[in-house]
Amino acid sequence: MFSVTVRDHMMIAHTLRGEVFGPAQGLHGATYVVDATFVRPALDEDDLVVDIGLAGAALRAVLQELSYRNLDDDPSLAGTNTTTERMAQVVADRLTARIHDGDLGEGARGLTRLVATLHESHIAWASYERDL
Repeated sequence: MFSVTVRDHMMIAHTLRGEVFGPAQGLHGATYVVDATFVRPALDEDDLVVDIGLAGAALRAVLQELSYRNLDDDPSLAGTNTTTERMAQVVADRLTARIHDGDLGEGARGLTRLVATLHESHIAWASYERDL
């Protein structure tokens, strides 16, 4: 398997529902370093996994939809407990939609897997991995 990873970041505010979250039940902010890893079993005809520029632009576009916002106010996330794990899934699903829409070019059609990782800090992160 071959992979390419691109990185960007986002800053959000949110509250988490449930006693398990303690003080995080109150409004607080988070800055995530976000990695998106694109995977395929063989390189394309140009010896690429994916066009790295298009992959970075797609990740940036997805994160711009979420960054500098209170996620509690985002209608697309209504009823969602926006944990780091869930937001990794949101990022992966939105990137997948962009792949299917052709935003990452024709070569991206050969991708088979995508992993989105949100780093909360240098010691804690969460990922969501999905088939394409």
